[in-house]
Amino acid sequence: MYPLKVEQMKKMLVVHASPRGERSHSRRLAESFLEAWQAANPDAQITRREVGRAFIPHVTEAFVAANFYPEPQSLPKVMKADLQLSDELVGELIEHELLVISLPLYNFGVPSGLKAWIDQIVRLGLTFDIRQDSQGIAQYQALLNGKRALIITSRGGNGFGPGGENEGMNHADPHLRTVLGYIGIDDVRVIAAEGEESDKSVFLRGCDEAERQLRDLAGHF
Repeated sequence: MYPLKVEQMKKMLVVHASPRGERSHSRRLAESFLEAWQAANPDAQITRREVGRAFIPHVTEAFVAANFYPEPQSLPKVMKADLQLSDELVGELIEHELLVISLPLYNFGVPSGLKAWIDQIVRLGLTFDIRQDSQGIAQYQALLNGKRALIITSRGGNGFGPGGENEGMNHADPHLRTVLGYIGIDDVRVIAAEGEESDKSVFLRGCDEAERQLRDLAGHF
């Protein structure tokens, strides 16, 4: 007899970055996707991490000192405390093979809470590493290979996507692609709803198209 193949339960980490609650378009689009995805994957686990409406501390001198301590195995207790939240966030990211980030485009970049989360999870020896080549030049090594990510974003204006007239002003999802790729997550899909500051009908069409794409994706993400 051949042993039965047991499929591993899918685990998805959802990071909500909008400071708005029910009025958030990116949050609403993400939750709509999650509902469809959960229906297609009833045994899967979803973990939500709030970074838009919950305080995520920005990097401090104490954090940097602890993060780059030369002997991590003998890290003093006070330094361990400085890394406690970061350790939790990193562990959370490592445990889930799927990542969803919902965010609005804020002043051409990401909301500050999401930037704080990024700085907490880009960790030497945990999500990336550094090795020196034969010339003594630092070479970066990603440690979280094999994961997939979906970025769901809303934008007030239009033309911020690839090939759009305002593409060069978008420092949100391109920044996320760079950061995620740096730690090994290079399978990244972006779905955006644009035009909140345009005529209402323009934004509704943008939301409808984003929702259609998300529904199509839900069955095979």
